Amino acid sequence: MHAIARFPLNAIRRIAVLLCAAGLVAGINAAAQSFPARPIRLIVTTTVGSSNEVLARIVGQKMGESLGQSFVIDARPGASGVIGTELAANSPPDGHTLLLVSQTVFATRAATSRKLPFDPDKAFIQLTGIAWVSSVVTVQTSGPATVAELVQVARSRPERFNFGSAGSGSPAHLAGELFNVLAGTRIVHVPYKGTAVAVTDLIAGQIQLLITSPLVVMPHVNSGRIKAIATTAAQRDPLLPQLPTMAETLPGYEITQWWGLAAVAGTPRAIVDTLYRAAIAAINSPDVKEKFTQQHATAMPMTPAEFSAFILRERARTADLMKRAHVVLDE
Repeated sequence: MHAIARFPLNAIRRIAVLLCAAGLVAGINAAAQSFPARPIRLIVTTTVGSSNEVLARIVGQKMGESLGQSFVIDARPGASGVIGTELAANSPPDGHTLLLVSQTVFATRAATSRKLPFDPDKAFIQLTGIAWVSSVVTVQTSGPATVAELVQVARSRPERFNFGSAGSGSPAHLAGELFNVLAGTRIVHVPYKGTAVAVTDLIAGQIQLLITSPLVVMPHVNSGRIKAIATTAAQRDPLLPQLPTMAETLPGYEITQWWGLAAVAGTPRAIVDTLYRAAIAAINSPDVKEKFTQQHATAMPMTPAEFSAFILRERARTADLMKRAHVVLDE
């Protein structure tokens, strides 16, 4: 009779673990090779027609062409971006749900809010920056023609001069509060559920000032419905060189808007790499850059590490501004 080979129990357990690990790796590799298996949902945290949604459509369409699946833009506004971001954070980490990142949640809310239902640094894997813009200072057609006139009018009407935004903590909100700090004014913040609604009220005279993305306001400026008097970057915007900067009248004034792309934490590395390559190829493509230019936006491709570091710097800068402006988002 042949002797029956006996293996120590610990050895059997090690073999079982190795087999399970091999099966898991094989499963991940198979999922990566078949990715994407269905349309990819790209969540934006603002309304349809907003800067976020416009950029998401531009980038999503191009990425879809290279990945062989369509991108479905899912606008989920509310709570200054928290609702849509939480939805993305709780989505399956399989690469089929992405988030359009903006500073409202990842810089402003993360710097000042103690009540976020997620950790923005742990809930997501940053893929890349997408684009940035210099905000545009807009008023009614009968409003001030220069920043100096804007300051004079705002000072003469304390607490009776209103500025709009897409919500508390949005870039437009920060822009108005920085104006208050540097101009010594007390203009009143009026938050909306989206920039498009704020533009409508600016045209109608319900608010007197809106400092926001050119993607949204420049079509109305070009049609003569509202007036642009300045931009908000430290230097004149090369895409809007005819407009002076706010800093030329109010030294130290600097506000820009930026966007990026993130996957859900836990997404397999192979899928993250696939998404990153598709995103970079889309952002660097000549036709996407041309569409960005038409929207007065500048491409901002970054590695995941670069984009993560950029977000941390912006968060620190935003926290300083909020402190100077005495703005509290959590009551």
